[in-house]
Amino acid sequence: MTWKMATFNVNGLRARLADLMDWIDTARPDCLCLQETKCPDSDFPQSPFQERGYQPYFRGQKAYNGVAVLVREEPQAVRLSFDDGQPDEEARFIAAQTHGIWVINTYVPQGRTVDHPAFEQKLDFFRRVKRYLGRHDPGEPLIWTGDLNVAPEPLDVYDPLRLEGEVGFHPREREELKDVAAWGLTDLFRRLHPDRKQFSFWDYRLPSALKRGLGWRLDHIWVTEPLVRTALSSDVDAEPRTRPKPSDHAPVWAEFNWE
Repeated sequence: MTWKMATFNVNGLRARLADLMDWIDTARPDCLCLQETKCPDSDFPQSPFQERGYQPYFRGQKAYNGVAVLVREEPQAVRLSFDDGQPDEEARFIAAQTHGIWVINTYVPQGRTVDHPAFEQKLDFFRRVKRYLGRHDPGEPLIWTGDLNVAPEPLDVYDPLRLEGEVGFHPREREELKDVAAWGLTDLFRRLHPDRKQFSFWDYRLPSALKRGLGWRLDHIWVTEPLVRTALSSDVDAEPRTRPKPSDHAPVWAEFNWE
């Protein structure tokens, strides 16, 4: 039996809803994680997902951030915050246990500039993720996914020499990401495609960024060993980024031989 999950920063759920529904009808993931939904919970468009057999769980806020997990079967548990005693005002975290797998969906802060307080907040977010993972066992099936806003390796940006030290490809960010991964996580796409230059984000501000290959791999699926062993495939679907009014991100998906 195969089980498929995907992650997609939609950059405004209601604005991209029709294209997202088209993609879901084709890709048919069993679990879909969304980031940057940009709508309060009262405005989340549940019906289109429910009509396709998904149960939506979400945490949103007006105009900014917002995360959701959509599953085809009743989850064993859902968590809407880190619940770690720190302020958790921004809608950047949601987790659900579905099909026996914990799926942790995060929209990591972008960080703005290296000298901005938001950059330190970004680094602290990674530390919060690692502390949260401490509640779990790395031997259990678990996925950490979402827009992590970091390209881990030179292969993951279009010009590593020029972009070195920029937000999204700064050494401190990459070290924090490695520190989280040291808990027991594997970058599944890179494990399956060790030498492929593949991006998931193309900045609107760069003209014809997609056609010119000016991208970053910022959207990730990191998994524990039980899922590494059962992984069948993982890839980026750039087709939604070619549409007339797309998100600046593309969906990333993975499929597992999981019963």
